[in-house]
Amino acid sequence: MTFDVERLRLAEFSWTRTGECIYLNAASTGPLPERSVRAQEAFTRRRAAPYRLSTEEQFGVLDRSRELVAELIGADVEEIALAGNTGAGINLAAWTFPLGPDDAVVIPDREFPANVYPWMAAAEVRGFTLRRIPARDGLLDEDALLRSIEAPDVRVLALSWVGFATGCVADLARIGAACRARNVRFVVDAIQALGALTLDVRRTPIDLLACGAQKWLLSPWGTGFTYVRRALIADLAPQPVSWMAVRGSDDFSRLLDYDMTWRDDARRFEQITLPFQDFAGMAVSLELLHELGPADVAEHIRARTAEILDGAIDLGIPLVTPRERHAGIACVRPRDAEAASARLNEARVAHSVREGTIRLAPHCYTTSDDVKRALEALK
Repeated sequence: MTFDVERLRLAEFSWTRTGECIYLNAASTGPLPERSVRAQEAFTRRRAAPYRLSTEEQFGVLDRSRELVAELIGADVEEIALAGNTGAGINLAAWTFPLGPDDAVVIPDREFPANVYPWMAAAEVRGFTLRRIPARDGLLDEDALLRSIEAPDVRVLALSWVGFATGCVADLARIGAACRARNVRFVVDAIQALGALTLDVRRTPIDLLACGAQKWLLSPWGTGFTYVRRALIADLAPQPVSWMAVRGSDDFSRLLDYDMTWRDDARRFEQITLPFQDFAGMAVSLELLHELGPADVAEHIRARTAEILDGAIDLGIPLVTPRERHAGIACVRPRDAEAASARLNEARVAHSVREGTIRLAPHCYTTSDDVKRALEALK
């Protein structure tokens, strides 16, 4: 690992050194690095007197965000559409992929609602069939998913890369390859994974990936992106339609030359106006992750998560998260989750309670000492 955790804590997460909180809740909301807070404040100060903020600076924030996202996942910039949340990308797939009454979409059961309700709503209106594949022992059943796409009417498989309530990691390469072989579109909700795991879409067959940035990407609320594989962009008409989805809309001097010819790239799917000040914060948060090294960050997170899981085993607390299929989420099931949560709160350990489990989620700023204190509270 190349980054110095103690130095990082002091420079970007100074609250970690005050004893105020042991923050093990990145799966809910990731904390903002100091540089992100400064960037948002500086942009907002310029926004307060708009004459200080040029159009180039304003839209340059979005350009920089797309570049950093593309670099993070191995995509082309033209394949990135900025978005306010994960649901924007899931809705894009549900409402614009060619689906009709003779088609079926497959999702696993026990998915986060952002990857359920858009499909349910679109199925009612567009007439396609939505199939939920049951979990096995409460976890993602990849074998059953792969069997499900053998049905001739299946056109889309959509799933979470990491389960929000289990921490179980899906094998994107395996599932994506099976989908590609059957010409089934593969849609991925990456919000609980990207940042805690690394991805290269040049090597992993994914058609659309949706990701809010407020968790593992340590970015402000209201920031995120959708990746759309280049080969699909031309076949998808934006829904809903933004006034900057068309070619020529960057020229503000000719806005009345109406021409509904979509942009050639994924910006056709962006909903302008985006919160520029928040994307200013997202851009510098992504710069920090790039500086630290995404693979090194992922390894640090995985090591701290493994310490939590191993510590729970030593305490006799049952695991929900599979020991060999985890990323940054550690879900454990103490006998009394409510009482365990109260003890963690008393010890000032930030965490979540999800589906009767205690969910702990470390990040790049978490130390082994933090983990030990959390385990002591669970004990």
